[in-house]
Parts: sequence; structure tokens; C-alpha cells
Amino acid sequence: MTSDTRDVVDELLRRMAEGDHERTAELFAESIDWQLSWPEEGHPAVPWIRSRSGRDEVADHFRSLEDHHVTELNGTTVTHILVDGAHAVVLGEIAQTVRASGTAYTSPFALHLTVEDGLITRYHIYEDSLTVTRALTTGTDPED
Repeated sequence: MTSDTRDVVDELLRRMAEGDHERTAELFAESIDWQLSWPEEGHPAVPWIRSRSGRDEVADHFRSLEDHHVTELNGTTVTHILVDGAHAVVLGEIAQTVRASGTAYTSPFALHLTVEDGLITRYHIYEDSLTVTRALTTGTDPED
């Protein structure tokens, strides 16, 4: 199970890095437990942050995220991948630049995944939502 989980996580990260949204979505189960570390109502400046429950919504999430950021300036890094059976935790730092304003921001992240029968059934990501919101709404350095 552990090697299967690790293989799926590695493939997910590869497809995400390539911007292959449709093929990324293929790694998810028809029904998924999707959670982002944001208030449930989200924020209008961050439209990719919303509830999702199935594979058919995954590609849209990543397309929307890409639409709001400069792909060529993405410097997101993964520092650790921890696997325990069907569960994996990916740790790293998001480094993005907002397309509309040119504002760059960074945020640590933790991504909790569960892989069952070779498909991702849980996608819970934890990030600094305040930094992301400030970058997308103020057009200034989030550290100010």
C-alpha cells in the first residue's frame, strides 16, 4: 500500500507541476473528501477556493488557480513527503505571483492525501489563507 500511495502522490505532483489539469483530475476518485483551510464562504478574489466533491470538479480547481497566477513564476517547492499506508502528507512552500497585480507571495503548506485503490479520495490542503487573500486583493506585498 505504501509504495502505491507514494507512486500516486509522485504522479499527482508531476502532473500538477506540468499544468496537466485533465490528467491531474484522472488521479482522483469519483467522490472525494475535499477541504481547504479557508472559511466555508471563501473569498470573491480567490474563486478556486470553494467546496468540491468529485473528480469532475478537480480540473476546474487547478485551471482557476492557474488563471489567477503567472505560471512561469511559480516557485512552489516540496520539502517532505510522508507516507503511512493509504495516507500521505506533502509539506512545502507555495510561491506564486498574482497575474492581475504582479504581487508575489509565499506560504507554507501541508497537503493531506488519502489514496484508495490507486485513486485520491482525500485532498485537504492547509496554507496561509490571509497571505493569499492579501496578495490577491491589495496588490501590495503581503508582508506590509
